[in-house]
Amino acid sequence: MNGVEYIFQPKSVAVIGASARKGTIGREILHNLIINEFNGKVFPVNPNYDVIHSIKCYSTILDVPDAVDLAIMVIPRESVPGVAEKCGLKGVRGMVVISAGFKEVGGKGIELENQLLEICREYRIRMIGPNCYGVANTDPEHSLNCTFGKTAALPGNVGFISQSGGLGEAIMNHARQLGLGFSMFASIGNKADISANDILEFWKDDPRTEVILLYLENFGNPRRFTKIAREISRTKPIIAVKSGRTIQGARAASSHTGALAELDVAVDALFDQCGVIRVSSVEEMFDVASAMANQPIPKGNRVAIVSNAGGPALLATDALVGLGMQLPPYAGETKKKLKAALTGQGDVNNPLDLVAGAGGHQFKSALNVVKNDKNYDTIMPIFVPPVTIDQMDVANSILEGIKGTKKTVVTCFMGAGEGSQAIDFLKNKGIPVYQFPEAIAKTLSQIDLYRKWLDRPIGKYKKFQIDKGRVE
Repeated sequence: MNGVEYIFQPKSVAVIGASARKGTIGREILHNLIINEFNGKVFPVNPNYDVIHSIKCYSTILDVPDAVDLAIMVIPRESVPGVAEKCGLKGVRGMVVISAGFKEVGGKGIELENQLLEICREYRIRMIGPNCYGVANTDPEHSLNCTFGKTAALPGNVGFISQSGGLGEAIMNHARQLGLGFSMFASIGNKADISANDILEFWKDDPRTEVILLYLENFGNPRRFTKIAREISRTKPIIAVKSGRTIQGARAASSHTGALAELDVAVDALFDQCGVIRVSSVEEMFDVASAMANQPIPKGNRVAIVSNAGGPALLATDALVGLGMQLPPYAGETKKKLKAALTGQGDVNNPLDLVAGAGGHQFKSALNVVKNDKNYDTIMPIFVPPVTIDQMDVANSILEGIKGTKKTVVTCFMGAGEGSQAIDFLKNKGIPVYQFPEAIAKTLSQIDLYRKWLDRPIGKYKKFQIDKGRVE
C-alpha cells in the first residue's frame, strides 16, 4: 500500500465546502456521496450551515467528533493550505482538492500549490489534485462517488485515470452509453502529490480492475511509469490517450494542468516498450476498451466476417487487411457445412455474404458452423437491419450461434438507430457492438499489436559500470 487506499477506500469522508445550494460543486459532491449510498460516514463541513441534507454540518474539520479518512476540498484556493493544515492536525489521511487556480495558472498559484504539498508531506497526507473532478470506487463495499457530475459510473472491471477534470462528465456519459463499467475512476488534475504512477501501482493487484484506461498530458516520472506499466501490462491491458502530440497541443497542456510536454516520438517508443496500447482519441480508447473488458484476447489476427449486406462486408475487409489483419478462406469442411445449413446460399467465402433478407435463422446457422473453424481467431457478425427483420431476433440468434466459443466476438449493427434494444441486449451479454466496421478493424489491429507484445520475451535492463569521475 502507498497511502492511495485512503483515497479509494475511506471509512469516512468530510466534504469541506459542502453546500445546500443547487448548482454548486459542494452540493453536488455531497449529493453524489449520499445517493450512491457511500458505505461509511459523511461529514459536511461549512461554517454557514447547521444542517445539510438532514446531516449535521460542522464549522471546521476539527469540530468533527469522529476520525476522518478522506477530506474533499471545494473552497477558494487561498483557503486550501490553511484548511489542509487543520486536516493534518485532525489526522486526515487522504485529500481530494477539487479547487482550481494553482500551478496551472502560474504566479501565486504555484506558490499556493507548493505550500499545500509541503503540508501534505509534513502530515503524511496523500492528495489527489488540485484542479480535479474527483474520484469514484464502485465496489459495493465502498460505493464511493466523490465527483461533481450528474452521471454516476456503472460498476465494472475498468479503471480510468484522467489528467483532465473536464473530461470527467463526458467520460461517464459515454461509458454508460456503451454499457462499459468502471471499477474505479480518478481525475488527478495537477497531480501535485498522487500521480498516475501511484494509482497504477495501487490497481496492479486490485482484482476488480482488469483493464486500465489513461488520459495523460504528461508522465511526471517516465522511468517509474515504464517500470510499473511493463509489469501491469503482462496481466492487465493499459489503453492510453496521450495529448500534446503537436507543439500547439503541448503548449495548451502546459497551461491546462501545468504539465510539461514530452517529445511525441519518445512517447511512442516508451509505450511500445512497456506494452501500452496508444490510441489517438477518447472514442478509440473506448472502442478498444469495450472489446478488451468483455472478450478474450484473440490468439491471432485471423478474422471471419458473417454479414447480411455486401457493402459493409467489403468495407470491413478493406479496413482489416489494410491494418494487417487476415481473412483466410473457410476450411473445406466448414464450406460443406455452411452450404448444407444455408438453403439457397450461393458462394461460401470469407467474408460470408448471406442471402438477401437473411435474418436470425441464417445468422445462427452460419455462426454455429463458423465458430468451429480453426482458421479463425475472431468472429465478426455484421447486421444492417432491413425493415422486415426483427433486430431482437437477430441479436438473440447471434448470441445462440456463438454459444460455447472461446473465440473473440465483436459485432457491427449499422443503422440500428438510437436506443436499439438489440444493441443494449448484446452489450449486456458482453458482446461489443460497433456502429461501423472500420472501428472494429482499428480495435482488432490495436489488440493484435498488444498480443504480439505479450508474445515477446520479457527483457532485462542492462546495467553498465560508469566511471563517474571521468564523466564529470
